[in-house]
Amino acid sequence: MTAWQAPHLSQSQPVDAQVILPGSKSLTNRYLVLAALSEKPVTITNPLQARDTQLMRQALENLGVSVAEHVTDTHVAWTVTPRPLHGARIECGLAGTVMRFIPPIAALAEGESVIDGDPQARLRPMTPIVQALRQLNIPVASENHTLPLRIQGEHICNGGSVRIDASTSSQFVSALLLAGARFEGGIDIYHDGGALPSAPHIAMTVDLLRKAGVDVSESQNHWRVEPGKIQQADVAVEADLSNAGPFLAAAMITQGSVRIPFWPTSTTQPGREYVRIFDMMGGQCSFHQQNSDDFGVLELKGPEKIRGIDMNFHDVGELVPTVAAVACFADSPSALRDIGQLRGHETDRLAALSTEISKLGAHAHIAGEDLVIEPASCHNKAMYAAHLESYADHRMATFGAIIGLRVPGVSVNNIETTSKTLPNFVQLWEGMLR
Repeated sequence: MTAWQAPHLSQSQPVDAQVILPGSKSLTNRYLVLAALSEKPVTITNPLQARDTQLMRQALENLGVSVAEHVTDTHVAWTVTPRPLHGARIECGLAGTVMRFIPPIAALAEGESVIDGDPQARLRPMTPIVQALRQLNIPVASENHTLPLRIQGEHICNGGSVRIDASTSSQFVSALLLAGARFEGGIDIYHDGGALPSAPHIAMTVDLLRKAGVDVSESQNHWRVEPGKIQQADVAVEADLSNAGPFLAAAMITQGSVRIPFWPTSTTQPGREYVRIFDMMGGQCSFHQQNSDDFGVLELKGPEKIRGIDMNFHDVGELVPTVAAVACFADSPSALRDIGQLRGHETDRLAALSTEISKLGAHAHIAGEDLVIEPASCHNKAMYAAHLESYADHRMATFGAIIGLRVPGVSVNNIETTSKTLPNFVQLWEGMLR
């Protein structure tokens, strides 16, 4: 594994490109779970083929589900055929959706399942899902409520009511929602704790469940899933809007133009917020309708001067590394607020961003749950070259790529970690610059 020399553009070289993105990770993994628990085979077209989604596919296959791949000149599709579930060993890598979504499914499988992952995965919060399963009388063995988990599953689970603190990750709520209809009595989920992060991801889960015929009701910090059949239809996966971020950021910091086709007209993906955020920072976004009413082309043109931003990112924390990179080139400080949950992501992203930004000659510090960034230009200085760490975190790797566009001599350790959600990132990035 060698350091990647980030491509650099001079001040007079704006980006001008169209970038076609693969499918959404969040949607792909949710569709895989719903298909595995559905009544009949489901074909998923344009699934993201990256480490996180391959790990989810393999986990479900290990539990007994059949997944067949179909490849043509124009697309890839996976046909998921539900089968009786049995215990298995599951490797979840560093994928939060796998380590959180699979335990309730393992509870529906006959026999013991062991769920483990990368060394860093054993540092990620798992307490709420362990507590929830135990409240449902499902035996779970775990040291310190972290991976590895040993779950003794049964083909029939009674379900019931659980009370958890999901303030570290919305994935705990989504995990229980996805499996809830398969419990004999359904499930009532009560969140009892601090503010829920990434609320759009819960809205996405609820939306997909309802489209699959599941009866879901919700009120403040309470969700009820009625028992019943899951009837997931064949589906095509939207482009991953979170992965659009680095390419849109390239337009922002080079006064360039980037176009993203197949941008959904309506979506529950948190990445849709890039339009509003980059508009606040001075960018100009426009949407051009395509032949389909469901999709269009999003075009972003970067500004002459980038404005700093003061915004609450609690619901869209996954966008923070990309926005932080753009904020380093703003003409005023930025405050990215209420993002304490980022300490429990692939790495402690608050600490990682503060450390790497400071290496570059800008100023960043953590103030409680906020990240405050003072661009070097605020001190009449320029940023300088540095070797940036990725921390085995795909968002930190793309953060380094964005910085390198404007700062010569930047290198990024382990750019390969982008394969977690965007396996051809380097090719797409270099293609954009061509």
